[in-house]
Amino acid sequence: MKEKITYQDAGVDVKTGYEAVKKMKKYVEATKTPGVLSELGSFGGLFQLDLKGYKQPILVSGTDGVGTKLKIAFMMEKHNTVGIDLVAMCANDVLCQGARPLFFLDYIGTGKLDSNQAAQIVEGVAKGCKEANCALIGGETAEMPGFYEKGEYDLAGFCVGIVDKDQIITGKDIQPGDVLMGLPSSGLHSNGFSLVRKLFFEKEKIKVEQYLKELGDTLGNILLTPTRIYVKVILDLLERFSIKGLAHITGGGFIENIPRILPEGCRAYIDTDSFPIPSIFTLIEQLGRLEKKDLYHTFNMGIGMIIVVDPKEVDPITKFLENKGEEVYEIGKVGRGEKGVEL
Repeated sequence: MKEKITYQDAGVDVKTGYEAVKKMKKYVEATKTPGVLSELGSFGGLFQLDLKGYKQPILVSGTDGVGTKLKIAFMMEKHNTVGIDLVAMCANDVLCQGARPLFFLDYIGTGKLDSNQAAQIVEGVAKGCKEANCALIGGETAEMPGFYEKGEYDLAGFCVGIVDKDQIITGKDIQPGDVLMGLPSSGLHSNGFSLVRKLFFEKEKIKVEQYLKELGDTLGNILLTPTRIYVKVILDLLERFSIKGLAHITGGGFIENIPRILPEGCRAYIDTDSFPIPSIFTLIEQLGRLEKKDLYHTFNMGIGMIIVVDPKEVDPITKFLENKGEEVYEIGKVGRGEKGVEL
């Protein structure tokens, strides 16, 4: 008789998968909201919409990953923060159209499943969901031997939110004279890491555990700082003020993301001296000898979310946010010209 070969012999350990789900469950349970009808492990995540107060409810969806920032997590063997990044990249995007996030699903792909590592990842996802006031209602963990390096994985996810049709933010009402206000980022967020890794690790040969006086912390801690989730502060603003446009500053920086909300004939003029630039960006600029346009075409430079408003809204919004302990900066204006950004 020929020797029997099992799924486990091929590199897939089903028992480890069951163990991982058990460890994830407490984190998932902590994100439950009244609309959640299903349990972890169901074939599909069930969510009951509460449509009270909506005239024409519209669902808004967004999907994203964490990108090569994951390489920093592998280097540091710290996996409970990148899930926050995953939620942030999706929830902040749907927020830009005025939507309130409802629920989130994640996907973890790995070569060999480590139940402790997977649980740490989901711990971060759950924390991000709680910050975004949405429920983690399901996901998928895929074990694919030979597809990933040992100890490595990839993350992806998607978020679904809801907004009334007449409250959708598209940027169509933006006009010359409007003001751009910026909410600070928590650092690099989750983009530009291919350049960051090449600069710090390949060119400068700096280790993640190395303390850098310019940053006031180890390089790894600064790089792994989670992406800020803007859901609560933006939803507070939307309840009280007229917001014409929202731009989440991710990959492509200012140069690519701001034009996504500008009508034809409108150009954004940014005063780069109007807000503080975190030291990580200054260090990147110095070590990489990067020009200003390259920096603002790659990174958020300290501003993670941009709000476009009528000039009369600037003072009330500023006072409202400052009373809540939030920082906000008037970073530029909308003028006439070809759609784009001028620094």
